[in-house]
Amino acid sequence: MLKKRDLHEVPALFELIKHPDVYPFVRHKAETSDEFYFITRQTMEAEENGELISRTILDEFQQPIGTINLFDMQQQHGFLATWVGQPYFGKGYNKEAKELFFEEIFFQHDIKGIFMKIQKSNVRSLKAILKIPYVALGNTFYPDVYQAINQKNDVYELFVISKDHYMSYHQFHTPSVSEGGEEVS
Repeated sequence: MLKKRDLHEVPALFELIKHPDVYPFVRHKAETSDEFYFITRQTMEAEENGELISRTILDEFQQPIGTINLFDMQQQHGFLATWVGQPYFGKGYNKEAKELFFEEIFFQHDIKGIFMKIQKSNVRSLKAILKIPYVALGNTFYPDVYQAINQKNDVYELFVISKDHYMSYHQFHTPSVSEGGEEVS
């Protein structure tokens, strides 16, 4: 479902990113395929340098359908940016990709928290974020970060997922297996 970014996926992702329901909410906008190749190459180099973590979201046929990234990593925190192509809206890909990505960054990388800034006008993303049971509104918990993302205008809500909240939720919501191999709730 997730894989490291590569240049072979650029044509398929570029077609998806151009859709008017996707493009306004994408962090790195590209007007041309060449520009998207350049952005993808920069992203891959930045990951090699430890500046970000970027994965391609795949469908069940291993076709690229979006991306999920952790940007602006500082002090064991980073900002999540994710998008899925319009034909894949509402099919559970975004939720599944986030679960896999959170597992990777919390347990394979030294990340303690994930920030998500969502435009107050992006109703689809606001509804989606509220479905994540271990997310918290970060506006008051991280007032300095909230002010930084809203320097020019008050257009973003700030959400945060801490490693501790993530682990606590999964500890109490993952079935245990007894010694006899039976699932215990």
